[in-house]
Amino acid sequence: MPKKKHHIRLSGAERERLETILRKGKTSAQRQRHARILLLADSNGPQGGWSDSQIARAAQTSIPTIERVRRVCVEHGLERALERKDPDRHYERKLDGKGEAQLIALSCGSAPQGHARWTLRLLAKRLVELEIVDEICHETVRQTLKKTNSNRGKKSNG
Repeated sequence: MPKKKHHIRLSGAERERLETILRKGKTSAQRQRHARILLLADSNGPQGGWSDSQIARAAQTSIPTIERVRRVCVEHGLERALERKDPDRHYERKLDGKGEAQLIALSCGSAPQGHARWTLRLLAKRLVELEIVDEICHETVRQTLKKTNSNRGKKSNG
């Protein structure tokens, strides 16, 4: 069995905090699972720190998750081990406010020759043709129109 790289040694206050998280049950399941993992892994605890396979069975999770929680707790602290990881990717917006306004104006206008109404793909293609954006996906057009509560092609009942 490989030797553990990261050993968890919790103070009394940290143990009490983790036990409170589990006792109250008001936090997310992921946060409760991580608290349970840290309590079972604590070598200062009453059981003296369980093995990863024992913790995996008790917490109903995988051994890599246990190893990751241990590592994050040792390297970044208890709070970081309980929280979700921030996303690594950051996306630049394809359409700024001006681009959104042009998209809405385009979608409210008359449909192109040979079409009854604008489709998302036609709108995306037209935005590229007008050089509003270099490239854009029809899904981005859909999300933008949904966000702005624009409903192209809907016929009013009143």
